[in-house]
Amino acid sequence: MISIASGQELAGRAKALFPGFMVAVLVALAAQFVAEHHGAPAMLMALLFGIALNFLGEPGPTAAGIGFTARTVLRFGVAILGARISVEMLTSLGWGMIGLLVAGVVLTILFGVVLARFIGQGPRFAILTAGAVAICGASAAMAIAAVLPKDEKSERNLLFTVLGVTVLSTVAMILYPILTQALGFDEVTAGAFIGATVHDVAQVVGAGFSISETAGETSTLVKLIRVSFLAPVVVVITIWWQRAAPQTEGERPPIIPAFVLGFLCLATLNSLGLIPPAVGALLAKLSSWALLAAIAAVGMKTDLRNILQVGGGAIALIVAETLFLAGLVLFGIGYLNLAP
Repeated sequence: MISIASGQELAGRAKALFPGFMVAVLVALAAQFVAEHHGAPAMLMALLFGIALNFLGEPGPTAAGIGFTARTVLRFGVAILGARISVEMLTSLGWGMIGLLVAGVVLTILFGVVLARFIGQGPRFAILTAGAVAICGASAAMAIAAVLPKDEKSERNLLFTVLGVTVLSTVAMILYPILTQALGFDEVTAGAFIGATVHDVAQVVGAGFSISETAGETSTLVKLIRVSFLAPVVVVITIWWQRAAPQTEGERPPIIPAFVLGFLCLATLNSLGLIPPAVGALLAKLSSWALLAAIAAVGMKTDLRNILQVGGGAIALIVAETLFLAGLVLFGIGYLNLAP
């Protein structure tokens, strides 16, 4: 009787979630179609389409499924992203470049937190934007937002950050190849710079391969190393926030979220060669689709008017973090010769 009741409850839950989940999937499909046929960033299209369908996130038949996609599907997508990471990738770059990437992540986040104090932005917003800039754009923003304590501004700040890093990534995809050519970088150095500075993976690939095959392969490899920093950074942010934030400041997340453990487990399995290439490619594709549907759902849950309330200080912060990271990597590659 208990199993039958549990099965009926599960079926009822799935039935309630299905309409909203399918709406998010359809928006993700539409965004991918536009991206493939018109060259627009898929994440940006999913976000904009989701915002345009904001009314679907209001109480009604699709609200539960949209909330489920924005929360649970998002974490699932981040977790299986670990299947793309391995220790072999890390060691192939050389310790100098790895050190530069680590410094880029740590110093960019610290820079964002310090600058935020001077321009009137809160620490949550600073960590969210700086982490997204330093690691892997929209994916990092969604993972970090999942472990920060929630308040009334959480969804607005996440949407602004995803929108900001996606737009800045698109601008960088156009400008950075021109910059590397003006600075006289060779193909490997140019690829390393692009991989270490452009926020989103798709734009890294586009910028790198616009220079050459070698630059594209190098930029993709460097970018995936930055993605590998996502799990440890999320854990550090969670532990730090639990110790630093007042007890009353939002709901506290677990010290090591389940999706971070999933990310680390898959990265370990991939490092040991236990994930076949075909399965790894499938999980990478599934991760991309899950994150695309999740950001569409986040867009449907947030009113565009709330995003516009972030103000000029928020825009200045995310632009400054982007320029800081680019300047730091240029110094490391150009003057310290840390390119692979």
